Amino acid sequence: MHDISYHLRAQQAPMKAALVELVRIPSVCDEGAGGYPFGEAVDQALRKALQIAGDLGFKTYYDDGGYYGYAEVGEGEELLGILGHLDVVPPGKREDWTNDPFNPVEKDGMLYGRGTQDDKGPLMAALFAVKALLDAGVPFNKRVRFIFGTDEETLWRCITRYKEIEELPGMGFSPDSRFPLTYAEKGLLQLRLEGANQSGVTLRGGSAFNAVPDAMLYTGKRQVELAGKLTQLGFPYQELTGGIEVKGKAAHAMLPEEGINAIARLCLALQAIGIESKAINFIAQEIGEDPNATKIFGPCADEPSGRLKFNVGKIDLGAIEQLSIDCRIPVTVDKEEVVAKLIAAAAKYGLEYREFDWLAPIYLPLDHFMIETLMKVYRALSRDKVSQPVSSGGATYARAMDNCVAFGALLVGEELTEHQPNERAVLKNLYKAMEIYAHAIHELTS
Repeated sequence: MHDISYHLRAQQAPMKAALVELVRIPSVCDEGAGGYPFGEAVDQALRKALQIAGDLGFKTYYDDGGYYGYAEVGEGEELLGILGHLDVVPPGKREDWTNDPFNPVEKDGMLYGRGTQDDKGPLMAALFAVKALLDAGVPFNKRVRFIFGTDEETLWRCITRYKEIEELPGMGFSPDSRFPLTYAEKGLLQLRLEGANQSGVTLRGGSAFNAVPDAMLYTGKRQVELAGKLTQLGFPYQELTGGIEVKGKAAHAMLPEEGINAIARLCLALQAIGIESKAINFIAQEIGEDPNATKIFGPCADEPSGRLKFNVGKIDLGAIEQLSIDCRIPVTVDKEEVVAKLIAAAAKYGLEYREFDWLAPIYLPLDHFMIETLMKVYRALSRDKVSQPVSSGGATYARAMDNCVAFGALLVGEELTEHQPNERAVLKNLYKAMEIYAHAIHELTS
């Protein structure tokens, strides 16, 4: 292996500068805005990433529909794909951030900003890892293609379009998880439960299917009684002008147990004081604060990927009552069995099931060549001989292609802050990830 340590060090400052440029672009999906499929800011992030790659010496391509782009180097018939995304989840409430989420700030060795962990930071680490290889004169016997997605946090329409039109890599990885690597990803079901609102209660809150809601505002009747019940239940809240805000804790829907669901807490308290609706009763009586929805699904789990996870991400009680739900299904569990149990539970409350999105699980055996190769590189560079490949409730682009896994960029034990206020990347860890990516890409293309 070539000694590329000098070239990796030389890329640290430019990589950080490129990441700052990208994080400054508030690339939250804004469907159709400005004539772009996912909004003007998402398109701006895509064009910026392609410009950065082009300046590094990559050949670049911008999909004329604005759904995706890619950047490629190397020679040969075979194609190694590195799949990442440039869209981000909404930042949530500005006051929960120490700094502006789209004006990145470096402090105590960390870069703060929405997208630093998910997924702009890891993507830049992998891109500049290839630049270090190029500068070191390392030959590529395969082509390396970075596929830039723009709709990962919502419906994956970018990668669907890419697969319809473009050459598919024979193998690859997505830098959108943590090391050592992820060999199994649960099935990801997003759905809505809906029914006519006959309650007279109006309520709206939550930001995304895949985010545990950290606050829920109630502006309806009997607020004094509600405050008393919240106090009795031990649920923190704040009295605001005209309403009561129930406090929760943000988390990613793949790990809902790490958050506190403010929608669930409000519904539990409302139902306890006799304010009811189909959705409120469903949450209070069937889910409560159980991130596994055990009352509906029982002890639903498997050995490769663990327990089923269930998150009520949004509630909207207008003329129609609507719950937006994210459900992560173990890799060997039949989706239809899960759906049948959910339909039966919802029907008791007059709610109907509507599927919004489904991503099938992935599961590569531990003796698969991609896993063996990447684990060998990871162990050599991290000196971590203990950590094993993991399964995840997360959904990465790895499941979009064959022979693909999620690989980094978080180090073992590093705090997960994606989808949360004060999302941040530990820069020395990002530079370590860049080193691991460089050696892995060299190994996979030699």
